[in-house]
Amino acid sequence: MKKKVLFIVESFGSGVFSFLVDLINGIEKKFDIVIAYGVREETLSNFKDYFGKNIKFIQVENFTRSINPKKDFKALKEIRKIVKEEKPDIVHLHSSKAGILGRLAVNGNKIKMFYNPHGFSFLKKDDSKFKRGIYWTIEKITACINRKCIIVGCSKGEFLEAKKLNKRAICINNGIDIKKLAMETDGIKPREIDYENLKICTIGRIGYQKNPEMFNKIAESFPKIQFTWIGEGKLKDKLTSTNVQVTGWKERKDVLQILNNSDIFVLTSLWEGLPLSLLEAMYMKKICIVSNCIGNRDVIENGKNGYISDNLEDFIENIKIVIENKSQNNKIVSNAYNDIINKYNVEIMIDKYKEAYLK
Repeated sequence: MKKKVLFIVESFGSGVFSFLVDLINGIEKKFDIVIAYGVREETLSNFKDYFGKNIKFIQVENFTRSINPKKDFKALKEIRKIVKEEKPDIVHLHSSKAGILGRLAVNGNKIKMFYNPHGFSFLKKDDSKFKRGIYWTIEKITACINRKCIIVGCSKGEFLEAKKLNKRAICINNGIDIKKLAMETDGIKPREIDYENLKICTIGRIGYQKNPEMFNKIAESFPKIQFTWIGEGKLKDKLTSTNVQVTGWKERKDVLQILNNSDIFVLTSLWEGLPLSLLEAMYMKKICIVSNCIGNRDVIENGKNGYISDNLEDFIENIKIVIENKSQNNKIVSNAYNDIINKYNVEIMIDKYKEAYLK
């Protein structure tokens, strides 16, 4: 008889959604799956089409992104009811809100539990130190109340933060679906670095986390290079440099085509979990230059499979290194590609989750 896994996720969109699609589709033959989810503005209207036909969906009506005591209490009661009715063998929580409410709701039950923060809230630099301190305290208290729950870090850096909260922490690196990506890029001709017409791109929501101001300053420092931001967001007005093109959200095939037509992938993030866009850029053999934050520095080894930058000067210097030291670029992209195959492959990730569930 198959074990039943109940996934509880409030942030059912963007990167967390993509992660769940890969994980759940990879394990559904071995487990019965139920997804208790919240709806956000970025939740796709046809989200069910991305999963297998045997997946059961239950909406948690009172899930909200922000702290709302009244709705949070109602969501807690909804989760308890779902757990009581579904009788899962394993509960897997995703993102901070689900992680906190889920651990409180299931506490005391003899159910195996996992919690993926997908980027701890207390690491978000767009909040004040006081607010981040509150988030950390809530995470610590919740971890103490439900000590049986295993926190899963999606990168080495997140794992180290998780261990400070609960010794029952493990690390399972995020991975990308290489077979699927190979099919998606079939017909897209690989592009050699065009040093005479260099192109730089990034992917993501144009918000505080991704640091568009830094991206814009880098572009201003190289006025002859075309910079492209694939995405949309509230801080679009920060991208004022005349050589920056903002595409808005694009279809998947268009994103991959733009990425392929670029030479350098830049990620200026202030914080990350483990960015899938970076992994995809590495797979597509782009030179990756990233900020020095958790997630980025867990993947990139400076000078070996990409470059890490602490500040604007570092970003400028690293781009100059790529331009001037052409001989080592092939080795850089080759090392990055091999890391994806051997470390950040979704099949490896899925096998490790299966092992954790059944251990």
